[in-house]
Amino acid sequence: MDYFKEALFLHKQLKGKVSVQSKFTIKNNEDLSLVYSPGVAAPCLEIEKDPTSVYEYTLKGNTVAIVTDGSAVLGLGNIGPAAAIPVMEGKAMLFKRFAQINAFPICLDTQDTREIIDTVRRIAPVFGGINLEDISAPRCLEIETALQDLGIPVFHDDQHGTAVVTLAGLINAAKLVGKSLSEMKVVINGAGAAGIAIARLLRCVDQFKSNVCQPVKEIILCDTKGIIHRDRTDLTEVKKSLLSFSNFENKKGSVKDAIKGADVFIGVSSANLLTRDDIATMNKDNIIFALANPIPEIMPDEALKGGAAIVGTGRSDLPNQVNNVLGFPGIFRGALDVRAPQISPSMKLAAAYAIADCVDEPRHDYIIPATLNEQVAYKVAEAVRKAAMQEWNLKQIYGF
Repeated sequence: MDYFKEALFLHKQLKGKVSVQSKFTIKNNEDLSLVYSPGVAAPCLEIEKDPTSVYEYTLKGNTVAIVTDGSAVLGLGNIGPAAAIPVMEGKAMLFKRFAQINAFPICLDTQDTREIIDTVRRIAPVFGGINLEDISAPRCLEIETALQDLGIPVFHDDQHGTAVVTLAGLINAAKLVGKSLSEMKVVINGAGAAGIAIARLLRCVDQFKSNVCQPVKEIILCDTKGIIHRDRTDLTEVKKSLLSFSNFENKKGSVKDAIKGADVFIGVSSANLLTRDDIATMNKDNIIFALANPIPEIMPDEALKGGAAIVGTGRSDLPNQVNNVLGFPGIFRGALDVRAPQISPSMKLAAAYAIADCVDEPRHDYIIPATLNEQVAYKVAEAVRKAAMQEWNLKQIYGF
């Protein structure tokens, strides 16, 4: 099938993949008086008296805004807010399909960080959560951080969704090759939003209220200029901060130098970066997650010929797809169910282990659940709910 040709036909035919549907049919004047004036005044006044009752009387508790500025859409780059709408519509479909969450695309005609932050603050009252999407780094980091005080979950999926699903795959891959996470040396190529989030999660940088956090032994991050080390004079403040938990030996060189003697390679970068000869320089039974889309850093068959034990990609037509849809629907479902004010590191960690546990018997070509496995989101939601209740003491606050 020519997916590009067929997708154009489908989108043109549908004129949008999502719509708003009423839960109640207006059949007569009495119905009209209940859903609108005068009856609608009653819930308005109740919410005025008790703002938390907005969760009982409106759509807020099960509705997420998918917010983008169109600056980093898929692998297409800075294509703008209008061109980003089809992707955000697709994301809304996934929220509904896998977690029964209503989601709506909000594509902003600005790429000014402060304007985006202010806009999200102004629209937040109607939403139970904010999913930041396809916003370029480093602005996405600043935007997400600035919005953590909204009182509702604000989650940049390109960062944390990728990190959660990557960790889930690595948990099962480690079991298969007989290595523990704590003895693994990991190389991450790509020091943008996703690469940084993966590194922080794998190294347990943030304070987790969990006893299952097992940091990997060492991480080396690489960008387009090679290994990030202490003697480089071109590092941004964000990249300098990475050295507090990575590259302890101050290794220098290219990504090909970095992977020599490594156990794991994770690519969130560009196509055709490595060869089978490069993979052969890594430790025995190495693990490759080549996540660049649509063409990975190395194709699985080449990596396997180089000695890789397990290979994952971001593609749906290859085994071990690292796909964010295994993470974000369940993460938001769990957070919304208990009205968590944020999605904390412990909630992300709980999600990763829940995803890994969905694979009863891991195989070298099956370390991550199938993308269309409907049970994953609900198992993730349950794990996230438990972590959130412990993290925020929500049982005492809301009586859950």
